[in-house]
Amino acid sequence: MPSNKSVSNAPITQFINCRILRDHKIQREDLWVREGKILDPEKLFFDEKGFADTRIDCKNRIIAPGFIDVQINGGYGVDFSLASGDISGGVSMVAKKILEHGVTSFCPTLVTSPSSVYSQVLPQIKVQNGGPSGAGVIGVHLEGPFISEEKRGAHPPKFLRSFEAGAADLLGIYGKLDNVAMVTLAPELANSGPVIQELVRRGITVSLGHSMADLSQAEEAVTQGASFITHLFNAMLPFHHRDPGIVGLLTSDKVPSGRRVFYGMIADGIHTHPAALRIAHRAHPTGLVLVTDAVPAMGLPAGRHTLGQQEIDIQGLHAYVAGTKTLCGSIATMNMCVKHFRQATGCSVEDALEAASLHPAESLGLVHRKGTLDFSTDADFVVLDDALTVQETYIAGQLVWKK
Repeated sequence: MPSNKSVSNAPITQFINCRILRDHKIQREDLWVREGKILDPEKLFFDEKGFADTRIDCKNRIIAPGFIDVQINGGYGVDFSLASGDISGGVSMVAKKILEHGVTSFCPTLVTSPSSVYSQVLPQIKVQNGGPSGAGVIGVHLEGPFISEEKRGAHPPKFLRSFEAGAADLLGIYGKLDNVAMVTLAPELANSGPVIQELVRRGITVSLGHSMADLSQAEEAVTQGASFITHLFNAMLPFHHRDPGIVGLLTSDKVPSGRRVFYGMIADGIHTHPAALRIAHRAHPTGLVLVTDAVPAMGLPAGRHTLGQQEIDIQGLHAYVAGTKTLCGSIATMNMCVKHFRQATGCSVEDALEAASLHPAESLGLVHRKGTLDFSTDADFVVLDDALTVQETYIAGQLVWKK
């Protein structure tokens, strides 16, 4: 029977001659879009007797959900951790440039900073939908300052903090958490348990990272609500067979039933050996989230740049803390990471694409809107060739970038 719901007269676009990623498989199907959402063609035909207003021939290319980067520190000279200058303008510029990498949503990431930086920067980074002017901002990722001094990586030691008074310290340093999507902290810090619970209560994803935690401390943090690991293998105790540390969460039997631990991986060919990528992927494929951890020098030539309070040196594809061999994020783009991940692990095309779309959406609790091409989700997607090179990027069904 025809539905009694009022039928929209908005134009309908049908993408034809394409292979789309749906239900973990690339299938030969058309994609239908109306008012920024993915349409169910059966309802359209049988309930509405509707048809397409515009047809777009995809020339046998792949359509996959738009990429979501949950850890990006800046790019093109813009540093999200610097309070000087036009912060929202800088975020908008990066949002516009990453469309060409297939990124349709992202979490601007702030590294360990003095509390004055958080109070100036956080109110200016607004959660907003993407469009022709750039990728959508899902919320901020705060990486530090509640991390381990031994595993601080590129984070300046003088700004590191601990939880003397639990969640009050957190709010004292960050101020309001309205626009925050994720917080990276070290679970071995005293009083971290109540902090994790408070963050989760506010709908913020808690990630474990820059940490000396052993496996039991990591498992305890997961039972309290932590659900992510920041750049697996980097800035944590190395895997040891008697105590695998945070890495052991990938196969832990203490993860509460019905819960999944996600983990970020910088698949830039530098941060993680291909064999380590393969081990992680084979141990826990549905938790793997590709992140760029891109620094402000991404997209710029080699030489001296900044990352928050640190000077960094770009040498080839490596980003180091100036004067050291300490890696501090990458200059990789998300489409590079997708290609390298597939090549390094030999995984399926579906796995490579879902690690940059479905899994990050699941990790942030956004899968009802993002990360899939399911009916009535946001029509954010990328068109790729068989080499997984991004050809076009769409947000809300609108073409926002073309190669």
